Amino acid sequence: MVHVYNSHPFASQQIVPTEQEPGLVCCGGDALFAVSAGGCKIEAYQLREEGCPLICRFATMGAVRSVVHSRVGGSEVGPQDVDDFIMFPRHQEMLGEQAKACGVSVSLEWTGLESETRKDMGVTYVLYRRFAPDFFQGCSVEDTCLHSLQLYPMFTSQQEGGKEEPTEPACVFCFFSLPNIGYMYSLKNAVELISAYQYPEKALQAVLTAHFLHVITKTTLQCFSVRCSAVAARVEDPYIDTTMKACPPYAMEVCALRIQLFIGLKALCQNRNHIVLLTAADVESKEETERPVRRSLSRKASFVKPKEPSEKSHGWNLYVVNTMPTLTLYGEMVEYSKKYALSDPFSLSCVHLLSEAHLLLRASLLDPDLDPTERSLIQQAFRESCAQLGDCFSRLDKRDCHLALPYYKMSGLSVTEVIERNKPATDSALEYGKGFIFFLKHSLYEESMEELSEVSASKYSLFFFFPLHAKRQPSLRPDTPGTAGGLQRSLRNPHPDQGGPGKKMVNLSKMAVWLSVVLGYSYHIILLSSSSQMLQVYGFIEEPKLLLQGRGKDVVPTALAWYLRDTQDGLLVAATVALHENNKVKLDEADLFFQELCKDGREPKGCPQLLVDFWESLLVASSQDTVIQELLFRLTSVYIDRITHQDHLGMKSLKTAEDLINSCSHYGVLYPWLSILTPVQFNITQDHQEDLQKLQSLLCGPTLDVSSILPLLEQLSDADDAGLSVHVLCATKLGHHESSIEQLLDRCPQAIIPFANHELQNDKMPLWWQKLFPELCKRTRAAEGENTVLLSALKETLVVVAMELNPLEFLDLLPDDGTAHFFLPHLLECSQRNLMI
Repeated sequence: MVHVYNSHPFASQQIVPTEQEPGLVCCGGDALFAVSAGGCKIEAYQLREEGCPLICRFATMGAVRSVVHSRVGGSEVGPQDVDDFIMFPRHQEMLGEQAKACGVSVSLEWTGLESETRKDMGVTYVLYRRFAPDFFQGCSVEDTCLHSLQLYPMFTSQQEGGKEEPTEPACVFCFFSLPNIGYMYSLKNAVELISAYQYPEKALQAVLTAHFLHVITKTTLQCFSVRCSAVAARVEDPYIDTTMKACPPYAMEVCALRIQLFIGLKALCQNRNHIVLLTAADVESKEETERPVRRSLSRKASFVKPKEPSEKSHGWNLYVVNTMPTLTLYGEMVEYSKKYALSDPFSLSCVHLLSEAHLLLRASLLDPDLDPTERSLIQQAFRESCAQLGDCFSRLDKRDCHLALPYYKMSGLSVTEVIERNKPATDSALEYGKGFIFFLKHSLYEESMEELSEVSASKYSLFFFFPLHAKRQPSLRPDTPGTAGGLQRSLRNPHPDQGGPGKKMVNLSKMAVWLSVVLGYSYHIILLSSSSQMLQVYGFIEEPKLLLQGRGKDVVPTALAWYLRDTQDGLLVAATVALHENNKVKLDEADLFFQELCKDGREPKGCPQLLVDFWESLLVASSQDTVIQELLFRLTSVYIDRITHQDHLGMKSLKTAEDLINSCSHYGVLYPWLSILTPVQFNITQDHQEDLQKLQSLLCGPTLDVSSILPLLEQLSDADDAGLSVHVLCATKLGHHESSIEQLLDRCPQAIIPFANHELQNDKMPLWWQKLFPELCKRTRAAEGENTVLLSALKETLVVVAMELNPLEFLDLLPDDGTAHFFLPHLLECSQRNLMI
């Protein structure tokens, strides 16, 4: 737990007038159920009324071991004592469908009553997690005793439709706790660990709500933040993390909001904004309390029987603690964050605490039962919270500064109001944060942006347009309001007979030429500083002559194209791809265009890097099959040539292999066994490592026809691991798995098992025992068992063979050279498995 804030989520408290000492307590339906310590009588109290008046008392037919409230009624009885032991060999976690393999069988038993709705009930495996004590670290069995298992469904305001309550929750969370740490999982869609709570001392019980996690120890009531609202917000709106909306990530570290002293805590339960605490004085002697108790590894250790009433038991109380209203606690957290902001405006603790307050408001807004009047007040506070988070991110210069834009959008503030909130203490342009510049950059080109006053435009627009040169050239500072205001209007309001973002770019070009004459400033810099990349691409599509002139073999780059080559090569490539996809330039013309740009001799002989960047980007964007096949052949040829000659040093590509794998379906994810043949620390330069990974990725992809590039492979030798990996990939893609197995066993036996696990599946599975097993036996025998790599591969192969064959088939495979004792354990395993089947 990194963050600890001394907030006050707890308000007033009152004592419940119970007659006998409670042994168990349970909440639900605005009622509190207290089970007497003897376990045979239950009292029900009203929680929402002052003084918690008694509703009723009733006796049970036997001792109550546990009680859980349900919307449809019912109780749950704890497990019986079992005199057996279970050993935990290691920690293990299985999520989702994988949990079915845990070995624990669960089935439903029906009572035969007519009220049973069997079609609405079933068993779904969602999570299996096993903990084991680390005795070498001083841990005991007690440290792995689970408690407070809770399945928490969350219904949201968007599910409000008719009068009937929604049957399917928007989110479902699973929480359980160990004495020193708690875990919260999200079960909606994919099962995922959301938060882990490290307690400062041993916890006795914990309760999860939509707003908080409440935990009790022997002496304290603790309150932690939760991420339920962050998960639910993303379930309601999968596109929430955009330039228009944002939400704090659910992976953000949780924090402790309050640790409050309560002596003798025994039990905890919660209902709405009420927390019920059972306290009792501990009358045991100090020696008895501190005496170490050696617990067994039995299942009995996970269940504690209700304590029988004793004459020594006295001083018990049952408290109801009311939690603080959301708006009150939100205001306190905002005031608390200002202390961090005063000491350090760039404090991450300030951002973290404001994010916690933001999620607190989100949790209330997601509540479908929230009062309309209170909802309007919380929505107002929510907009204020968005503005405060926007202020924080606008000051940051780190990777999260872009979040200023969506938070300001959600706040409802106008651009003028945001500018005033970010007004620096002095007139220095350097005091504006990157987040504010990012917000201004996007807002100035929106059609819906309000008209700035001449003074505001004069003061801020040119600062945005010339961020790198304004301080060094005072003449660029706006002395008159007309210059900046006119430039702003020219960006947003094209000529009446011209429309669309492309025309804006053309008009901006003319305006930039005018400014270059008036101010003596480079129109290229003015043009590129004043436009978003997409706006510029639209302009190039509308007017291709801004980049190139001529057609066919007479294509000539313009001065702007030469400028972009040196300053923004990514924009140049993106614009050329857009021209090709809009039929403004042909593939051969684009090739001549880039070759002309790169003929100044700065690169070694061969294909220019900028042209390769264009091919890679076009492969991502193009949907024409003929163009795709042509690009695949060209790129494969370039990659093989560079790997072979290794003379293309120092030229960085725009897209890495990882970028292409993530953005282009023609580049496949690298097979696992390739990382053994050519690891990241492979003994070649970084540039050629990228080329090798790109070539391997194309061969792993679904589109490249390997037979079409076989002539190109002749120039690539398989003498080194790089060439070997390519040759094995091609042979495997062509179905020559036997030759691939032999090559790997000869050159890199460490990769044979990962290769087999990945490639020898389905119809290729027989190759495990038809090809791989005999080859390993022969080579291991030749090495006289001294080759540990071959021996290990043989053992792993035997495991697979024993799983797939029956005992007679397995026996036929065994060699008759007197080494049968080596194979006997696997034969026994095969036989036992066959008997079980």
